[in-house]
Amino acid sequence: MGYLFTSESVSEGHPDKVADQISDAILDEMLRFDPESKVAVETLVTTGLAVVAGEVKTRGYVDIQQIVRETINNIGYTKASYRFDGNSCGVLSAIHEQSPDINQGVERANPEDQGAGDQGMMFGYACREMENFMPLTTEISHLLLQQLAAIRREGKQMKYLGPDAKSQVTIEYGEKWKPLRIESLVISTQHDDYYPGDDHRMLAIIREDVEKILIPRVKRLLPAQVRKLFGKDYKLWVNPTGKFTIGGPHGDSGLTGRKIIVDTYGGRGAHGGGAFSGKDPSKVDRSAAYATRHIAKNIVAAGVADEALVQVAYAIGVASPVGFYVNTFGTGKVKSADGKRLSDQAIASQLQTIFDMRPYAIVQRFGLKNPIYKPTAAYGHFGRDHYSAEIEVKYTDETTVTKQIDKVERHFKVVDFFAWERLDYVDKIRDLFVLP
Repeated sequence: MGYLFTSESVSEGHPDKVADQISDAILDEMLRFDPESKVAVETLVTTGLAVVAGEVKTRGYVDIQQIVRETINNIGYTKASYRFDGNSCGVLSAIHEQSPDINQGVERANPEDQGAGDQGMMFGYACREMENFMPLTTEISHLLLQQLAAIRREGKQMKYLGPDAKSQVTIEYGEKWKPLRIESLVISTQHDDYYPGDDHRMLAIIREDVEKILIPRVKRLLPAQVRKLFGKDYKLWVNPTGKFTIGGPHGDSGLTGRKIIVDTYGGRGAHGGGAFSGKDPSKVDRSAAYATRHIAKNIVAAGVADEALVQVAYAIGVASPVGFYVNTFGTGKVKSADGKRLSDQAIASQLQTIFDMRPYAIVQRFGLKNPIYKPTAAYGHFGRDHYSAEIEVKYTDETTVTKQIDKVERHFKVVDFFAWERLDYVDKIRDLFVLP
């Protein structure tokens, strides 16, 4: 018997994730009009109501009602029976202007001197358990719910599914975090009441579908060495409380930023405590967390270590970090010129010569002033595939292309999504160190 480690995920229809997606949809729309927007938006959702509050500085106009309703409908809350749907819920906005006291520390005459939007510490983490350098427990938790949502949207199987769901994965590990087997899986999913008065029958159908439809579908997406962890003896808990017809914001209120561990590494590594969604990139809670993940991932991919945790810390209004820390958990492989293993302190010192961690530099490195955030607001901000796509914007500059569509001029640009997942610093890191 080794030791057990557990991570969880929640679906896009979980009330906290509904709130996150609304906040990031509003942020995206403001950046679509004005890349210099300063945004800190929080959302509360409950039975029949969405409340949006926060501080904003922008030159654009955003129809908050429309964005909120579109986001809720796209998630899947379109039925009156959910007691929360995009067409009929109330939407209250209490957004006001950003405090000038905060703004004076962020905006500077020289953009490179931009100060951090807040104090605090941020962490990035990476390991070799998965090809995307994420922990197994986290990745499988997300995959279970991503595929459950895909099944719901396809509408061909498990037609009773509702938008709200949670997963949990427990893995038995041996020495040095070697995964041995899946110990247990927990799937809780909202469902229609197909058999009123016969909860046992409904639960049996859901469990059978999870076993025969969902789990095989997830396993097909996993590499062979991970599929082997699914033995015949793992425990499967499906809707362990029984009936789950009351879900979403009607079953439980939701708030922006209440799933920060789901957003990151499932409890592996560390977390500085700052949430991401609804915040523009001047808030280092978000942008520096992306930057530290980028560093940690490139460290591991470069062969510097098998596991890495990177911390950075800031003072509000100050551009340069007040702290930078690297922990390789004893897995470091870098040697000095005399053949001795290099300390984590020495590794951190070298990394600072190639990674500019000032907020301005981070924003430029990843293109963070673009409307790229809504896709991050469900199923984790890390371990996702980097991709580029053309999006419509409401302004013109040297990066935009104007197209005539239906006799109307519209403006488009190509932007990067999840740019912090790129492995573009691997060679630079290898050039810094003597590697085996």
